[in-house]
Amino acid sequence: MTDSNGTAKATPGMTPRPSDVPKPGAPKPGGTQAHPKPHAMKPAPGVEHPHPVLVPSSSDPSEWGRVDDDGTAWVKTAEGERVVGSWQAGDAAEGLAHFGRRFDDLATEVALLEARLAAGADARKTKAAAVTLAESLPTASVIGDIDGLSRRLAAIAEHSEEAAAHAKEEKEKARHEHTERKEQLCAEAEKIATESTQWKAAGDRLREILDEWKSIRGVDRKVDDALWKRYSKAREAFNRRRGAHFAELDRERSAAKTRKEELCVRAEELSGSTDWVGTAGVFRDLLAEWKAAGRAPREADEALWRRFKSAQDVFFAARNAAVNERDAEFEHNATAKEELLRAYENIDPANGLDAARNSLRELQDKWDALGKVPRERMQELEGKLRAIEKRVRDAVDSQWRRTDPEAMARAAQFRERVAQFEEQAAKATAAGKKRDAEKALEQAKQWREWAEAAEGAVSNL
Repeated sequence: MTDSNGTAKATPGMTPRPSDVPKPGAPKPGGTQAHPKPHAMKPAPGVEHPHPVLVPSSSDPSEWGRVDDDGTAWVKTAEGERVVGSWQAGDAAEGLAHFGRRFDDLATEVALLEARLAAGADARKTKAAAVTLAESLPTASVIGDIDGLSRRLAAIAEHSEEAAAHAKEEKEKARHEHTERKEQLCAEAEKIATESTQWKAAGDRLREILDEWKSIRGVDRKVDDALWKRYSKAREAFNRRRGAHFAELDRERSAAKTRKEELCVRAEELSGSTDWVGTAGVFRDLLAEWKAAGRAPREADEALWRRFKSAQDVFFAARNAAVNERDAEFEHNATAKEELLRAYENIDPANGLDAARNSLRELQDKWDALGKVPRERMQELEGKLRAIEKRVRDAVDSQWRRTDPEAMARAAQFRERVAQFEEQAAKATAAGKKRDAEKALEQAKQWREWAEAAEGAVSNL
């Protein structure tokens, strides 16, 4: 125990602290003791410090003071020796060690201040602590390099101003950078609010901006509040625009649902129709309307499509069955018409025109009664029928032309005109009008050719 004057007293029965008892094998007080060298503490990254921060693990108090046999403890300073206390709890060596440990504790406090300054801690508080500690050194009850501690504390106080200025500069720089970053985030949020239509991606990005925003510190409160209002306003504008979009989309989908329900009813009404061509066209129109109606809510849209397609499938399945049945019938008709053509292929007007005409009428009546044939067979079969019809028709036309009284009368008229022009030519020759005679003979020749052609047409039939 020590009193207020630094006098150490031994108390009967008191066990000394482990730090007060020399370790086994340690040199005796007053002798030369090897101490670990101080090590330099590195400043925090980005923080410069004017000198290394020395943290001695221990000091040799015998170099800096002594304890007399009467227990008086002395320390050496640049101003000379001074009494730091009185040791009455043991021999002089133990007292020297005791005051040396107290100096080591003081040196540790100085080292901590240096470390704080190097790490960029609050320079103002560090300086105040250094000044207070420096003021206590002239009366400190310790034995050690007090002048060295004083210089180190003076250096801390001196460089605290520099560190404070540097810290302020760094703080201002960080504030500027953080403010600039928040302004960029605001501008991005405002652009999203007014332009983006990628609703999910834009919403995710606004949340990412908010997360980054929360991580940015050190912006001036007033500026930060103004920037936050900008961001909040942009986010609210985006949410309103997105909400309006999806509300309109809901309205459109509701309208599409109503329209598609109507189309389903119409399709179900048509599903039993047997007007294959007309109804198939109506279904094509309904399908076009379905696509133009837009999407209904997903589950409803899928259910309505199944309903519409089911009605459509009923109609087209029935139509396909009917078409297959019709195709079979048409194929049967084609076979029957082939047999009919073979039965009547020998119709010959040369063997009797009336008989040929009667046989053709029978063929035509039976042909019409058989009905339609497949489209791809129609041209072939119709061509064969038309060939027989043409054979009979040509024979009928030939006979008619041969017996046509009008054709014979025209041939006779042409001959009369020939006779008239020949008579005119004879009279002109007799009168000596050679040119008139030649002209009349030329006209007679033309009419003779026409008469011969008319007579040939009748005689060749």
